[in-house]
Amino acid sequence: MLVYDSDCDHDDSCSRSVCETVNGSHQFSITGYSLAKGMGPGKYIASDTFTVGGYDWAIYFYPDGKNVEDNSTYVSVFIALASEGTDVRALFELTLLDQSGKGKHKVHSHFDRALESGPYTLKYRGSMWGYKRFFRRATLENSDYIKDDCLAMNCTVGVVRTRLEGPKQNSISVPPSDMGQDFKSLLDSEAGCDIVFHVGDETFKAHKLILAARSPVFRAQFYGLIGNPSMDKVVLQDLEPSIFKAMLLFIYSDKLPDVKEITGSTTLCTSTILVQHLLAAADRFGLDRLKQLCEAKLCAEVSVDTVATTLPLAEQHQCPRLKAICLKFAAANLGALMQSEGYRYIEENCPSLLSELLATVAASVDEKNLMLNRKRNSSSILGLDRLDLAADGAVAESGNPPVRHMKRRV
Repeated sequence: MLVYDSDCDHDDSCSRSVCETVNGSHQFSITGYSLAKGMGPGKYIASDTFTVGGYDWAIYFYPDGKNVEDNSTYVSVFIALASEGTDVRALFELTLLDQSGKGKHKVHSHFDRALESGPYTLKYRGSMWGYKRFFRRATLENSDYIKDDCLAMNCTVGVVRTRLEGPKQNSISVPPSDMGQDFKSLLDSEAGCDIVFHVGDETFKAHKLILAARSPVFRAQFYGLIGNPSMDKVVLQDLEPSIFKAMLLFIYSDKLPDVKEITGSTTLCTSTILVQHLLAAADRFGLDRLKQLCEAKLCAEVSVDTVATTLPLAEQHQCPRLKAICLKFAAANLGALMQSEGYRYIEENCPSLLSELLATVAASVDEKNLMLNRKRNSSSILGLDRLDLAADGAVAESGNPPVRHMKRRV
């Protein structure tokens, strides 16, 4: 760990930058080593991926070496960045394990020595660090590193991270905002209410100023050019009392209301139906945050039973992200969906959505075929170019795109 710090008086501010490595190891064994020989130079055996410092890594072992010009004289070992990343700085250690019990392991490590140019930098996914001439093959096969035709090695990766620390003393903990709770209490108490809503067979009291502050529709209705500030009664059509109650609770508390508080039920079906109607009400009264909360809730609850009703709703109320998620889910579960009443509703009333659903199914098939082709060709992705970085035989290699050959001594 490297710490940059500075002394500061009580009247000055101060901070420090801490450079450290996040370390992790992976042991890789090759059973049936003799059967791996003869693959040819440049052909490798890969370990499973392992995660260190938020990145995936893999070990690549070349039984016949990586270089054609070495005529299979050496075995090669590399550590590759196996996930997306740019300029990932790391230290490495490769250990060939002595299986005789004597503990005479072959270790190549950067953790215990000073590096003149600092940690190695892997530019992008597919970049590799390791040794083209890790061990002479004839010597390896007559050593204690192979036992019962099995070879084992251990890899340690230390990803460099930098964090900034500031003074934490003399700090004061501030509680979270309780404004929403205060306004909800005001609604419950009905103190100062100046407007009454008649919704179905129920009435709800509220405050015009609060409603106008939260909804552009109410603002125009009460204080707009053709609004009526003295209005004290509003009759709302085509809206269930439970939905209006839920909308009022959001306006005052800025939270998606609890389903049980509104309906007395906790079933998933009741929750989905309530949120679907609440999304429509949010769109009607210009409550964008409530609309987004409903979208997120419907997305989390999407199922074969709900997707056929949520999809047309997303289309009607301009919810493109929810619509895309529903289309993808419906495409992946098309067989079960086609047996539902909701699918017949889409067929009869939303022909354009049916066309989009079929297009999504076709795109999903194309994507699966593309991924399959990429997997088949994955062996050609790595090892297209190399970048020598060390005089002791260690090199970092770049999978793609090609870069010019450069050398620097460590």
